Amino acid sequence: MRVHQAGDLDAAERLYGEVLELHAAQPDALHFLGVLAHQRGRSDEAVLLISSALKIIPKHPDAHNNLGNVHKECGRLADAERCYRRALACAPEHYQAQSNLAVVLEAQERLDEAFEAYSKLIQQAPTYAHGYHRLGLFLRNYAQNEEHLEQSAECFRQSYEHDPANVRALEGVGVALYMLHRHDEAADVYRQWLEREPDNPVPRHMLASCGATEAPPRAADDYVRDVFDGFAESFDEQLIQNLGYRAPEVLVGMLDEVTPADGASLDVLDAGCGTGLCAPLLRERARRLVGVDLSGGMVDKARLRGGYDALEVAELTAWLEAHPQAFDLIVSADTLVYFGQLGPVLAAAAGALRPGGWLGFTLEAVEGDGEVAELTSSGRYRHSRSYVEHLLAASGFDAVVVRGDTLRREAGKPVHGWVVRARRSHSPDGA
Repeated sequence: MRVHQAGDLDAAERLYGEVLELHAAQPDALHFLGVLAHQRGRSDEAVLLISSALKIIPKHPDAHNNLGNVHKECGRLADAERCYRRALACAPEHYQAQSNLAVVLEAQERLDEAFEAYSKLIQQAPTYAHGYHRLGLFLRNYAQNEEHLEQSAECFRQSYEHDPANVRALEGVGVALYMLHRHDEAADVYRQWLEREPDNPVPRHMLASCGATEAPPRAADDYVRDVFDGFAESFDEQLIQNLGYRAPEVLVGMLDEVTPADGASLDVLDAGCGTGLCAPLLRERARRLVGVDLSGGMVDKARLRGGYDALEVAELTAWLEAHPQAFDLIVSADTLVYFGQLGPVLAAAAGALRPGGWLGFTLEAVEGDGEVAELTSSGRYRHSRSYVEHLLAASGFDAVVVRGDTLRREAGKPVHGWVVRARRSHSPDGA
């Protein structure tokens, strides 16, 4: 267990195996080997191992909780809920199971039950910083009035008070204040944070996001890396289950109109691959599927999900420039929202595509006729349709299609975006 906790999965798996050779029904070895199997992407094996442990120790709350985690991360929410309820039946004060139960109730959009579960969590564990953070996100995600945003900000404050290392809680306070139109207060939170941690890229970027400093042309590498390395563990859960994230499906659906969905004939790049949500949607059309992302934590998750022939940790524009005419299709779901000025990255994408190759990406939308790229309080950029169309044409693309769609929810409201498809011209003059 010590080796496992230290992150040496090879040694831990060998040692658990040695224990089970000596005693095939040793329940802790079965349980924790199951946890390890899930960490390595062998989730079906994990279910069998932890279930075997529970036949021997049926009232073990941690094993029920961990089995629930496997089901939750595989999208089997009803199975996960049953496991968490069993854990709580064994140990009513098991606050991690209570937290996980609240999450799966929220993911099933049983919002009243989820709110009750989060509230019970805070009562059970009044110093549990992560519980306050979860409740803060819940209140912000489903805010119906200003009071909910006020409560969200207070939850984030409590989270930071109980865990000063959780700087994402300060970001939560600032975003909630900005959404309450208390822009000066939001800026003060980020300034105070930056005074305490002058080298932290997150408050520096968020100060710009609330208009207190000049917006950079794109989010700095260290900001993106810090945010997504810290977000990697809960990324899929927050986006898909709690925010109704649908950008990969919508984007690949548009590309189905122009690229073969099977036949494995294309060299495909998942640009800003994150945890690999696009991989299952792209795999059948890919002769070779490559993923690249700036966050090593996200790439580790993508590696566990599988489906890629290669994964790399790199800054996107420079990586594209280093791979001329290497791809037939480049897909980028919710990555270019961290670029204000799209010109350099679109030109690099054109260079990395073979003539006639396709680029597909999503952006958050600004309505109106002007050419607009603006940084928002979320830390992401929004772009106007005319800005996107102009830069694609200038970067050597034709056959441009820009469609409006809803990409996810935020603060209880749909986030409107652009789903974009464009073809690299066969020659510099577009012939």
